[in-house]
Amino acid sequence: MADDTALRSRDRRPRPGGEDAAREAAGPDYVLEHQVGHLLRRAHQRHAALFQGMLADAVGSDAALTPTQWAALVKLAGLGEATQNALGRLTAMDPATTQGVVRRLIARGLVSRAADPADRRTLKLSVTQAGREAVAAALPAACAISEATLAPLSDEERDLFLDLLQRMAFA
Repeated sequence: MADDTALRSRDRRPRPGGEDAAREAAGPDYVLEHQVGHLLRRAHQRHAALFQGMLADAVGSDAALTPTQWAALVKLAGLGEATQNALGRLTAMDPATTQGVVRRLIARGLVSRAADPADRRTLKLSVTQAGREAVAAALPAACAISEATLAPLSDEERDLFLDLLQRMAFA
């Protein structure tokens, strides 16, 4: 019964052209445009394009950050300081990506790295004054980017979508 309901629900959705050949190759119940991974990727691409354009418009293309740089910078600004490993975990970045992001933020003078006074073997990251200014300058644009990303949804749909997305992200 649940399978029948899911199939009927999928059948009501608009089907982009050229699906017949794909359906024959993938099977009648598999439509790429209805798959969660494909839809998440498309939604992410839309958000990333909005992020790049709107942030560059707000702070200038020379001062713009990538989404991962923004995530690291704004999280670190909220924390005050953190190790690179902790920052990577908190922003859902693998160690290699975190290392590259931190290296670029340090090179731009937005983040500094210093030995922890309590344990000289541990390096702590913190946001510089220039980094705090960058966060303050970009924050209104970041909020507008989230609004633009969610613009196709009603207020109730936004709340539900974000609740469901959080459940999926942190399951």
